[in-house]
Amino acid sequence: MITSLYPVLATSDVPATARFYADLLGMTPTFTSDWYVSLRADDAEIAVVDADHATIPERARGARTAGVLVTVEVDDVDAVHARVVTAGSHDVVLPLRDEEFGQRHFIVAGPDGALVDVVTPIAPSGEFAALYA
Repeated sequence: MITSLYPVLATSDVPATARFYADLLGMTPTFTSDWYVSLRADDAEIAVVDADHATIPERARGARTAGVLVTVEVDDVDAVHARVVTAGSHDVVLPLRDEEFGQRHFIVAGPDGALVDVVTPIAPSGEFAALYA
């Protein structure tokens, strides 16, 4: 039986990466050390680890997170987007937009190499819904 499942992202700068997730998503650290930080907001959790730490298998040390898209569903993507744009503190790599498959979202690049897709579900387009009904 699974009791928890969350990503742990490898990074070269644990404090900066933890601050990124805290700032972007309002997450609060639940455990902090110099090599690992776990953050939580409600039932969501994410952690970051120093990519060179001894707990990482030697052959994988030094590797940054790549090819990872972390999707975070929020109540109001427009409010999060407005806060991010106003602050100017995050690299928005996909502007806010509606997708025909039923998402309103934007994507920011994290300092750890992951992309963070901030999403609010919306109704899919009629054409999309007809194809997959």
